[in-house]
Amino acid sequence: MHIIDRLFSCLVLFLAIAAAPALPVHAAETCPFISAKELAGAMPALKWSLVSNQDGRGCIYQGGRGDTMMLTVFRNPDKDRAKELYATFVKTLGERMPLNAMSGVGEEGQGGMSAAGAQRQEASVVALSGDYILQISVYPIGRRADDALLGPLTEVARVAIGNMGKTSERFGDCEWLTGADADGFLDKSTLTVQRTGAGSCMMFDREGNTMVVAVIAISRDTVISMMKRTDPCKHVAIPELGSEAFGEHSCTKGNGNAVNIYVWKNGRQASILFAPVKPHAESGSVERLKAVAGRVYGKL
Repeated sequence: MHIIDRLFSCLVLFLAIAAAPALPVHAAETCPFISAKELAGAMPALKWSLVSNQDGRGCIYQGGRGDTMMLTVFRNPDKDRAKELYATFVKTLGERMPLNAMSGVGEEGQGGMSAAGAQRQEASVVALSGDYILQISVYPIGRRADDALLGPLTEVARVAIGNMGKTSERFGDCEWLTGADADGFLDKSTLTVQRTGAGSCMMFDREGNTMVVAVIAISRDTVISMMKRTDPCKHVAIPELGSEAFGEHSCTKGNGNAVNIYVWKNGRQASILFAPVKPHAESGSVERLKAVAGRVYGKL
C-alpha cells in the first residue's frame, strides 16, 4: 500500500498545481465526462461555468456564488491497482468528513459532507468502476455543504461515471516520455508509463520514484519572472536549452531530493521533474536530467 500512498500524494499535488493557475481564466472547452445540459439537469438550482477540462482528465467549474466544483477521473493500470487507490481515496476523504455508501454509483461509491463547523465546507463523492476512479467535490462559499448539495452531486457522479473512458489518460506510452528516459533514474524492471493528459506524462517504479513532464502555454515574460523568483531551491541556468531554461534542486522545503528543469519554446513551457522517495545519485544536480529535458525541448 505504501507505493499507492506515495503516488496518491504525488498525483494530488501534481493536479493541484495544474489546477491553481487555471481558475481565473474561463477557457472555451467542454467537459468530456458530462455535458452542460446534463450538468444543468443534475444540478438545476446551481449555475456552473467550465473553467478547465484539465487536459482531458477532469473538469473544474465555478459557480455564480463563487462556489468551485472539481471533477477528476483517475485511470489505473488494472482493477487491483484501482481498488487500492480507491481505498486510499476513501481513507483520505473519511479523515475530513463522515462518509456513507452511495447506491447506483459505480461498483462502489462513498459520499459525504463536512461538519457544520468546518472551516472549509465541502461535499464530495468518490466512486470505483473497473480500473477507473471518479471523484467530484463541491466547495460552497458562504453556506453549508448539506444534503441539498450532496444529492445533486451524486446525480452528476452517476452521469460522469458512464463517460470515464473518455479520459485522456492511458498507460504504456506517452508522447513526452519513453521508457528510455528512465535510465539512471527509475527501476526499469518495475516501470509504469502513464499519459496523464495531452500535455502531461508520469513514469514511476515500484518504490514510488517518479518522473513527470507537464507542458503548459505561458508567456516568455512570465517565464523570465519565474527565473528571478526567490524560493527555497538552488537555481541554475541551462543556456544550451535556451535562454529561458533553468533548473531547480536541493530545495529546503518539500522533497529536497527532487530535481526540476523548465524549458520554454513556441509559447509553451515544459517542466521535467524527477522526484525520488529518498536520496538518489541524481539528487542535487540537473546534469543527467538535462538529457531528458533536451528531448522534451525538441518536441515543443
